[in-house]
Amino acid sequence: MKLFITTQIAELDEFTIKNEPIKDIDLMERAALQITNWLARNFTVKNRFIVFAGPGNNGGDALAVARQLTNLNYLCEVFLLDFGKKLNGSPAINWQKLVDLQKVKVTKINSLGEFPELETNDVILDGLFGSGLTRPLKALPAEIVKKINQLSNTVVAIDIPSGLMGENNSGNILENIIEADFTLTFQFPKISFLFVENEKYVGNWQVLPIGLHPKGISQTPSNIQFIDMRNVAELIPRRSTFQHKGDFGHALLIAGSFGKMGASVLASKACLRAGVGLLTSHVPKLGYSIMQNSVPEAMASVDQHDSIFTEFPDLNSFSAIGIGPGLDQKQNSCRAFNSLLEKTKVPLVIDADALNILSENQKWLEKLPPNSILTPHPGEFKRLVGASINSYDSIQKQIQFSKKYNVILVLKGAFTSISTPNENLYFNSTGNPGMATAGSGDVLTGIILGLLAQGFTAESAAVCGVYIHGLAGDLAVKVKSQYSLIAGDIIENMGSAFLAIKSYSTK
Repeated sequence: MKLFITTQIAELDEFTIKNEPIKDIDLMERAALQITNWLARNFTVKNRFIVFAGPGNNGGDALAVARQLTNLNYLCEVFLLDFGKKLNGSPAINWQKLVDLQKVKVTKINSLGEFPELETNDVILDGLFGSGLTRPLKALPAEIVKKINQLSNTVVAIDIPSGLMGENNSGNILENIIEADFTLTFQFPKISFLFVENEKYVGNWQVLPIGLHPKGISQTPSNIQFIDMRNVAELIPRRSTFQHKGDFGHALLIAGSFGKMGASVLASKACLRAGVGLLTSHVPKLGYSIMQNSVPEAMASVDQHDSIFTEFPDLNSFSAIGIGPGLDQKQNSCRAFNSLLEKTKVPLVIDADALNILSENQKWLEKLPPNSILTPHPGEFKRLVGASINSYDSIQKQIQFSKKYNVILVLKGAFTSISTPNENLYFNSTGNPGMATAGSGDVLTGIILGLLAQGFTAESAAVCGVYIHGLAGDLAVKVKSQYSLIAGDIIENMGSAFLAIKSYSTK
């Protein structure tokens, strides 16, 4: 799905109101009903809802939810933030509806002394401020937020936790942001939900559809996407009956060193599982028998050195080259890598120690073949581009790096981000914490290499590779659990991941 900045989402609301057409109050009612239904599925009438509403549309949503919950026999108490100004528009209509209902205790709160006493079972509904917020919370709103954060009650935020900005929180006052247990957002996740430092504020977020106009969504430009199965199913071609292994590419994987041959084995197996026609794994002499015994489907190219990478075979037969897993950073390996950069005519997939070598030799970045794919974890990325203030700053650096060096950059982590030379940015939707395990990155390198060698564009290989890697991990944890997952389990579930994608594409 496309992701939009908050100003664009507001424009989509207006487009829907004008072109559905629908009244603003009715769109608010529709959004509130989605919240109410979720709350009714997850809480019982034994829970009392303490609703904090602000003077804007987010508060209007909260007021509508309170009325709807009351009509479902939930006990609600509403506290409207009072700035001494009259409510306008749909929030004013929903306030009056709530007052007229005469079933809900409503209080205008203009000092912290009016903050309610809560019981353990009470659920706090945060509707103070929405995604239109452009400056940090201060004064009474900040005091209310801090008070809520001191409580142990479950907190559910409507659309976005109050105080959190939709994209860049570099200048925000972080202690003045609601720390929600659940965030129920409308139509699209906010971009800031995908950043590691905001997890404590957003909690478990879910996207609720509110029927924003599809024409408005399709014609609103965005270079940011959230990868889903539909995207990937469209990118994976069907194979014809008469195709053979020569049609699916020949990959060269340069990986492994003394004590780190497991990285080469894992990346090789993943590359083959990704569907490459032929794979040659280049390994030091000590790795020959390991590779032949562990991955008999791969051909072995043997380095003259016993324990490290110092040379590479003739490159003419390879459609893509991967380098880095378990490579080490010895001087001879660095020289060989530099020579590879100067001689290759096909894109590279660069990971692990190959990235660290680049970090120590930044001038070599100019030698990267166009559309090569770099797959750093946050530590490797920091060594490549320097420190970042936060995740928003990090993705700006990521985008600029891709543009400057004409490469795809895959920044690994939860919601792995993928940047391209034309400034497209993708966030991945698959994966889980169990995949934070030794060898998981080697598996990803192998998958992307296998897809790239088959003829996928570099952008498609990165997008599909990251999604399949995460999906296989998600399938694995259903049996293995997050605690017990190892990298080999991801490889073993790649077939099931491909089957799930194929099944989706034929629906």
